[in-house]
Amino acid sequence: MNDKDSECCSSEAEKAPFPVDTDEAEAQLALVAKALGHPMRVRIMRILLERRTCVCGEIVAELPLAQATVSQHLKILKEAGLVQGEIDGPRVSYCANADQLGRLAELIEWLTAAIPIESELEVVLA
Repeated sequence: MNDKDSECCSSEAEKAPFPVDTDEAEAQLALVAKALGHPMRVRIMRILLERRTCVCGEIVAELPLAQATVSQHLKILKEAGLVQGEIDGPRVSYCANADQLGRLAELIEWLTAAIPIESELEVVLA
């Protein structure tokens, strides 16, 4: 990985605090879930996580999709904050945004906190 790739994968902004407002947390989770709502976007995320950084052409070579379609999927992932990218002349390098993936884990934990623990569930079902 060269210096340019390292810059691409560094945090672009300071990590925002977890939303206190339920509406904001729900909106953030919905945005990220929608971005991951297509199997090819999940596959793109896996490719980026496995490789740490990637040039768009390399991603296209791994998928049964046209470059324009891959670019559209990358745009959606980038808008959700899951992917960071850097344009360097004709090359575009993308990488997974570790901060946003951590945020996703926090949001899922927040969502599942509403699930009753097993003993409470047995009382409710009894």
